[in-house]
Amino acid sequence: MKIGIISDTHGRIDAWKKAEKIFVGVDAIVHAGDVLYHPPRLGYTEGYDIPALAEALNTTETPIIIAQGNCDAPVYEELLNIPVQSPYAFAEIEGTRIMVHHGHIYNDEAMVALGKKFKADIFVTGHTHIPVLERRDGIIFLNPGSPSLPKFERDGVKLGSVALVTEHEVKIVSIEDGETLFAIDR
Repeated sequence: MKIGIISDTHGRIDAWKKAEKIFVGVDAIVHAGDVLYHPPRLGYTEGYDIPALAEALNTTETPIIIAQGNCDAPVYEELLNIPVQSPYAFAEIEGTRIMVHHGHIYNDEAMVALGKKFKADIFVTGHTHIPVLERRDGIIFLNPGSPSLPKFERDGVKLGSVALVTEHEVKIVSIEDGETLFAIDR
């Protein structure tokens, strides 16, 4: 089993193409929201192309599960052939129970409670564009960061990131070279 985890693509086709290289061979992709829309306050960024990203997602043969983010307006969702679930999505993939919420509504305490209610193994969020990988109350909490507008820096360089889940490990990796940034055993 191998699952790709992504969030906060914000309409950036270039970031998606880099993530696709990391996701080769995954059984499913989980997206924690903010898929197509690029908030005006962020200004223009290279690679921003909503129609191209929508087409790439629609033609991906790998199943994609999407939880609605705060920038996922219904008008943009009309471009996708994939349901955008709100306020959260839940999936069980080869015995791994995954709860997904963008991270903009529930606080940490509510997310732990929701994760426990659904007996989640992994709780995925996004929103902050900062990677997080930690175990709380027996649940792995994962924010893969953002491949398109990262806020995580190493040595003064912003690193776009996604995550991979296997039977034995969860890791957050750089979209530039696949380098493992954070890892935790399952």
